Amino acid sequence: MAIDFSLTEEQRIFRETIRRFAEQEVAPIAREYDEREEYPVHILRKLGELGYLGVKFPRELGGAGADTVSATIMAEELGYVSAGIFLGIYVHAFLALNAIARFGSDHQKETYLKPGIAGEKIGAWAFAEPDAGSDPGSMTTRAVRDGDGYRISGTKTFITNGSIADFVVVTAVTDPQQGMRGLSLFIVEKGTPGFSVARRLKKLGVRASDTAELAFQDCWVDRGRLLGEENVGFANAMRTLTEGRIIAAAFALGTARAAFEQSLKYAKERVAFGQPIGQFQGIQWQLADMALELEAAKLLTWQAAWLADKGLPHIKEASMAKLYATEMCARIAGQAVLLHGGSGFMMDSDVQRFYRDCKVMEIGEGTSHIQRNTIARQLGL
Repeated sequence: MAIDFSLTEEQRIFRETIRRFAEQEVAPIAREYDEREEYPVHILRKLGELGYLGVKFPRELGGAGADTVSATIMAEELGYVSAGIFLGIYVHAFLALNAIARFGSDHQKETYLKPGIAGEKIGAWAFAEPDAGSDPGSMTTRAVRDGDGYRISGTKTFITNGSIADFVVVTAVTDPQQGMRGLSLFIVEKGTPGFSVARRLKKLGVRASDTAELAFQDCWVDRGRLLGEENVGFANAMRTLTEGRIIAAAFALGTARAAFEQSLKYAKERVAFGQPIGQFQGIQWQLADMALELEAAKLLTWQAAWLADKGLPHIKEASMAKLYATEMCARIAGQAVLLHGGSGFMMDSDVQRFYRDCKVMEIGEGTSHIQRNTIARQLGL
C-alpha cells in the first residue's frame, strides 16, 4: 500500500486558510495573552463560527467531515503562532468533543457536541488528579450510584479550560474493585451543585491557556450524563488519547517550526566577527540538525495520521510521533534560545516563550515515559 506524501487540493486550501487565520487573528495577540495569563475565548468562538472546530467531525453533526491529516495541519499552524492558545482549542475539540462524538448518545451530541463545534459551548477534559496522572489506577474521584444518577466526589487538577468551560468530561471510579477497569466517563455542566473551580493554576509555559483545579463534592448528575457505558471509561479515554497524541505531535511540530524559522532568520541577519553568524560552520550544523529533526517529526506525525485515516492500527505510531515530536520541540526550542544569545533570554523575545511552552508537551497526553511504555508493549515486550 503506497503512501502519498503530497497534500490534496482541499488540504492545501485548508492549510492556506487556517494559516491566514493564525497569522491575522492569533499571532498579534499571542504575546499579550501569554503575559496576561488569560485565555482569549473569542478566538475559540470565532474558530467555531468559521467551522474549524469541527474539522474532524461528520457533517451531520455540524462538522467539516475532513480527515486526520487536515486536523494535524490545523494543529501545526495554530501551534506555530501560540501553543497556549491552541492548547485550549486542542483540549476542547480533540479531547472533550472527540470523546462525545465517539461514545456519546444522540442527546449528548445534540446538547454538547453540536454547540461545541459551533464554539457556543466550551469543553474541558478532567482526567488528572493530585495523586493520579500517569497511574489512573490510583484515581480517587468516585461516582456512586444514587437513585437515577450518580454522586461524584473528588478533585481534578491541571485541567485545561477548567475555569472557562461550560462542561467537563470527568473520569471517575465507579467500581473500585476493578481498578483501571472500573472507571467511567461523565459530562458535568458548569453550575451543577457540588461542582466548583477550586483555584486557577499558574504555569511555567502555555500561560495563555486556562488551567484550574476542580472540586466535586457530592455532585449529583443524572444517568444521562454517563458518557458511554459504565466501567469502560479507561478504555474509551485511551482511544480518545490515541487520536489526541497524533494532534499533540503536530502541535509540537508547529511550535518547533516557529523556533527553527526564527533561528534561521536570525542566523542570516545577526552579524558577528564581520559576517552573518549563519556563515559559521557550528551554526550551520546546528540549523541543519534542527531541519533534520523537524522533517523526521513531520514524517512520523503524518504516518500516524495516514494510518488513522485508513482505519489501520496506529497505537504504536501515534505514541512514536508524540514522543519524538515533543522531545524534538524541546531540543529545538532550547537551541533557539542558545543561538539567539542574550536576546533570546529576554521576555520580549518569542523564542523564550517557545522554550517555556514546549516542556508541557512532553508531559500531557501521557509523559514521554508512558509513550515509551506503550511502544514497548506494542513491540510485544
